[in-house]
Amino acid sequence: MRIFNGAYTNPLPSEDILVIVNKKIPNPMENIATILISLGFLLFIGLATDAIGRYTRLPRVTLLLFFGFLIGPSLLNLLPTQIDQLTPIIANIALAMIGFLLGGKLTKGLFLTHGRDVIWISVVTAIFTALIVLFGLLLLQFRFDIAIILSAIAAATAPAATVSVVKNLNAKGDFTKTLLGIVAVDDAWALIIFTFALIIVHSLQTANPNMSLALDAAWGIGGSIILGVVLGIPMAYITGHIEKGEPTQIEALSLVFLCSGIAMWMHVSFLLACMVMGSIVSNYAHHHRRPFHEIENIDWPFMIIFFILAGSALHISAIASIGFIGLAYILLRVVGRLFGAYLGGKISHASPQIQGYMGMALMPQAGVAIGMALVTSETFPKLGEFILPIVLGATIIFEISGPIMTKFALTKVNEVHI
Repeated sequence: MRIFNGAYTNPLPSEDILVIVNKKIPNPMENIATILISLGFLLFIGLATDAIGRYTRLPRVTLLLFFGFLIGPSLLNLLPTQIDQLTPIIANIALAMIGFLLGGKLTKGLFLTHGRDVIWISVVTAIFTALIVLFGLLLLQFRFDIAIILSAIAAATAPAATVSVVKNLNAKGDFTKTLLGIVAVDDAWALIIFTFALIIVHSLQTANPNMSLALDAAWGIGGSIILGVVLGIPMAYITGHIEKGEPTQIEALSLVFLCSGIAMWMHVSFLLACMVMGSIVSNYAHHHRRPFHEIENIDWPFMIIFFILAGSALHISAIASIGFIGLAYILLRVVGRLFGAYLGGKISHASPQIQGYMGMALMPQAGVAIGMALVTSETFPKLGEFILPIVLGATIIFEISGPIMTKFALTKVNEVHI
């Protein structure tokens, strides 16, 4: 027996000592080093993408997704597993910033000049897209429960991709303002349609409507709005006093992090909450010259990492498993977007450019649609097994081709300034 640190211990056999000596003890610094090297590599890819984007017609979002797909597990598999620890954090920060910036576009001035177009086009496009996909799939003799869930998911868009294309092209004008306003409110309509779809499917399966689904949806939307208002009103008057007329980076980041974190804790939509908060700050912070200037200065590095990691998550198998119903869903959604935006523009008496090209600009689809598919899988596991691969495969196609179509629309209306 021998004493070690005041306690009696038995001496280790020689073979156990050899095992301990030869065994590599995990070093947390190695994980940190790997993550930092990976982040540096991803940002370097972002620089390369900026350079390539100047000499091609491809939007940088599409290029970032492509590079992410290239280095992801489907092809070269260059990303270490440690980077998975940061993926949800980076994604949530990037989307929260996008929500905050989109909310900043929802000003009184926008609604006075373009509010009629924003409301009518967003509502009609969402409803018309859902109806086209629903009746199209029913005509092709697909099951009603599958058709109605896919029709609701079809109404969702990808605000991050749209905002990124607008920013990279330095797009400015009435079309761009209307587009950003529509994207800011579009997913709210999609969430409402999706909630009704879930309730209908549940009623068909149980012969009783599940009010808890409606209550959860009401809380998800209503709670987000309440949180955005509760944080937005005091922040509108508090920020911008440390440096006269301009919020600091610390103030801007604290707004986004607080709102998104509390929203997750409350189990409400952090994207919608940040949009509402951004709109409140933008409309009531009259002492600000540019309330969102600091967020605009720091969001792009997060967006680079976000889109590359999103691209790395794309799998060829998802496209391969899309099948006939997936192709039908894609084509019907395209038709719904194009004609829905055109019809909404007609009703609101929008300009011919908005009527003709807005639907094309609203093609990107990503995280919100996947989130809806995951909710479907949790609520109706058997139905989710069929729907999730379709949505994943379609999302890959829309996320890559959508930004290209958005860029084409902005170019055709002559609002690109690069």
